[in-house]
Amino acid sequence: MQILGIDIGGTGIKGAIVDTVTGELVTGRHRIETPQPATPEAVAAVIAQLVLHFHWNGLVGCGFPAAIQHGVARTAANISKTFIGTDIDKLFSEATNCPCYSVNDADAAGMAEMYFGEGKGQSGVVLLVTIGTGLGSALFTGRTLLPNTELGHLYLDNGVEAEHYASDAVRKIEDMGWKVWGKRFNTYLTLMEKLFWPDLIILGGGASKKMDKFKAQLTLEAPVRPAAFLNQAGIVGAALYAQSKIT
Repeated sequence: MQILGIDIGGTGIKGAIVDTVTGELVTGRHRIETPQPATPEAVAAVIAQLVLHFHWNGLVGCGFPAAIQHGVARTAANISKTFIGTDIDKLFSEATNCPCYSVNDADAAGMAEMYFGEGKGQSGVVLLVTIGTGLGSALFTGRTLLPNTELGHLYLDNGVEAEHYASDAVRKIEDMGWKVWGKRFNTYLTLMEKLFWPDLIILGGGASKKMDKFKAQLTLEAPVRPAAFLNQAGIVGAALYAQSKIT
């Protein structure tokens, strides 16, 4: 089955048509900068642009940077707070004239990895962390997703929210080298390990492509692997989620 998968981020909104049987992108990715401010109406307009770009008329899956409950945004990370309480499935569906289903962006990335990537065939507890504008998380046990974990918003022992201390955006803003940032990120992953004792940790998002530059700073007991899909996982997982809503 082919489904348009869209990954909505704080800096860019990316889409591609996905073959949900193989997990492969049928088309190249198309990226549009996230509007500022990223209000519901402005983001919906970009989703509509992506649908037009792909000449698409069918199911759309959207990975979205918020906790999503029955299609309604309950939080808003790196986007306008006016999204909170918005039925985004309804909003995006009306903007595109296509059935749209939304899922937390990190959960989408996790689904892609569990179906086709580093988590395929992995039992036990698997934690995926996406490193980008913020820190997203997806937690699986026995291959079952616990949705909307939002573990990037936990506070570290230093009193700082994790994604305000160790996201890729913070690394860039503070002009940190990979080794310095890697120690910060290791502090965050160490807390995750103490809380959940995962059997496997998967790193996604743009920074996962640079894991060779900071892996020496990681001191976890669990194996840590870069996501097989890297920054395409959100697109693939969003498409898988949309498929799950009709099957």
